Amino acid sequence: MDLYLPIANLSVNALVIIALGAGVGLLSGMFGVGGGFLTTPLLIVYGIPPTVAAASAASQVTGASVSGVFAHWQRGGVDVKMGGVLVAGGIIGSFIGAYIFRLLQASGQIDTVIAIVYVLMLGWIGSVMAREALAAIIAARRGVAQRAARRRHHPLVAALPFRTRFYASGIYISPLAPLLLGMFTGILTILLGIGGGFVLVPAMIYILGMATRVVLGTSLFQTLFVTAAATMVHATTTKAVDIVLAGLLLIGSVTGAQLGAKFATNVKPEYLRLALAVIVLLVGLRILLGLVWRPEEIFTVQLS
Repeated sequence: MDLYLPIANLSVNALVIIALGAGVGLLSGMFGVGGGFLTTPLLIVYGIPPTVAAASAASQVTGASVSGVFAHWQRGGVDVKMGGVLVAGGIIGSFIGAYIFRLLQASGQIDTVIAIVYVLMLGWIGSVMAREALAAIIAARRGVAQRAARRRHHPLVAALPFRTRFYASGIYISPLAPLLLGMFTGILTILLGIGGGFVLVPAMIYILGMATRVVLGTSLFQTLFVTAAATMVHATTTKAVDIVLAGLLLIGSVTGAQLGAKFATNVKPEYLRLALAVIVLLVGLRILLGLVWRPEEIFTVQLS
């Protein structure tokens, strides 16, 4: 079932794109991640231009975040004050990221830069997740309980001025810290088409020192608004959002997320994290091979 993507300017098998979205949604439901950091590289591997893949994945992440935000909101798991600061920083970062995106587009290096950043990012994420998962598995087999990390904000955060209380998060810090963190994730959202949750969640715990009960909900709150803003910025500046591609991905991801959430209850979390780490490393390796592996024919001409 071939379908033409007007912005990507190529035809794709619609069922394959839906299946890809379902696979990412399955992982999202199983592992509790947004899946945006896998959607873009998988689209690149499939053959979608990196610029279109990054821009369209951001809009897909927006749709996938809506249900998660409402679920956490009903349980009181969203710090609206902290989320508002993160969103403000994310919107500022979106405009900065769009400016960087256009500069790279003008230089003709945007596709290469996106691929290189993904190789580095996926390699780092996969290595960290694999190390933590293996440590948890070894500790579980030995019957040793892992020591929980102490919750406190980073000393550099404590040194920032204009401190205020974020009651839901249980912290007393400067709003400049979450503002800068939000700006960083906003830049990542524009350049890579990700929600930034894989960066935001650990940073909120280990740098800001937020209470874990509101971390996921607040992260999704920021992701929802920032990816929506990033989609609008892409649509009005870079013109790289392919709504047909985003719609196909969203159809698959919504279905896959429900199945993944049910499947995750039957598997130990440390084994799930290890499986995700292996998938992340394999995707990163595939993109690396695409960068360094010399094809037999550098140029091809195809008549249609």
